[in-house]
Amino acid sequence: MNKFNFCPKCGCKDIVSLDRKWICGKCGFELYNNVASAVGLIIQDKEGKILFEVRKKEPKKGFLAFPGGFADPGETAEEACFRECREELGVEIKNLRYVGSFPNTYEYNGILYKTCDLFFEAELEDNATMVLQKDEVSDIKKVPVNSIEDVDNIPLAFKSASEILKLWVKSVK
Repeated sequence: MNKFNFCPKCGCKDIVSLDRKWICGKCGFELYNNVASAVGLIIQDKEGKILFEVRKKEPKKGFLAFPGGFADPGETAEEACFRECREELGVEIKNLRYVGSFPNTYEYNGILYKTCDLFFEAELEDNATMVLQKDEVSDIKKVPVNSIEDVDNIPLAFKSASEILKLWVKSVK
């Protein structure tokens, strides 16, 4: 649970932390810790290997993750998929198809964010040449994923990615 010591409105120390909100005992201000939306893309190459990014920064630096990220305000999940691929990989995608969603917890700078991670399948445009976003992605790995055991052996950054990949393997293999 996230802990705040001061009310963001009046600055008083009489702030009570509840399950997913904080209430100021002095001014009555309520702050909700709502769920954030994030997207992840399952992209297979022509050999059937799944494309993963190697995370360059925390949380989970060095672990593997799908291309993707948080949806921006006013953006659909689908728009976020296209934008994230352009930003992180420098490529366009096609044939976007929704796969499923899983809840996740994302810890950043000591704050726990609850997310709803929405996963999609996509294909790279023909002859796509990747240009990695160097502050986010240190490398690309292509990994064969043919079974639940394969998924369990991938050092994935987030549990939601593991859950969706297991569901995806069951549906396509």
